[in-house]
Amino acid sequence: MPNINQRLAAELIGTAFLLATVVGSGIMAERLADGNVALALLGNTLPTGAILVVLITMLGPISGAHFNPAVTLVFALKRELSPGESGLYVMAQIIGGVLGVWAAHLMFSEVVLQASTTVRTGGAQWFAEGIATFGLVFTILATFKVRESAVAMAVGLYITAAYWFTASTSFANPAVTVARGLSDTFAGIRPLDVPAFVLAQLFAAVVALFICRWLLEERRA
Repeated sequence: MPNINQRLAAELIGTAFLLATVVGSGIMAERLADGNVALALLGNTLPTGAILVVLITMLGPISGAHFNPAVTLVFALKRELSPGESGLYVMAQIIGGVLGVWAAHLMFSEVVLQASTTVRTGGAQWFAEGIATFGLVFTILATFKVRESAVAMAVGLYITAAYWFTASTSFANPAVTVARGLSDTFAGIRPLDVPAFVLAQLFAAVVALFICRWLLEERRA
């Protein structure tokens, strides 16, 4: 089994590449879409779903490929991670996310240190984040139960779909949310709006865990 340093490195690198993809593809899409927001969103969506398949496939055997504090919380509640390991995972994810955002800014000749001005707030947005995160955790736990090898593809496809069926465009990840607050680009979120998104995500992740426990429980005859 990989040691804790290897696992933390995998979480940091994976989250960094995830955010570099989310923010970088958003910048590229906005520049090329010539004002067509729907086309820009599509250009942001497809790379995000694709990179998730790649990252989960290659880093899953090392760290579990969480890249998401909400997912780490779920596995901590399942007692598959200790509280100390969980805290370190979350720290690595947040640091990786910030580094990924900065890398995207550098690649596209943007100012490295930014704060988003994109307003994303209100009951509909918070509810959308709850739905997005519930669905993500449900996808992970249910797919892991029936076909572990399909988790990477299932997560990538779910996020691709959730970009379009949720009003918030499916952040579904506290580390992603925090990091996107540091980018005043297509994928950004105003830092003031981050806490409500994170609370909705964490609450929904816990709800998904308990529903999955009931639904996937193996009952004895």
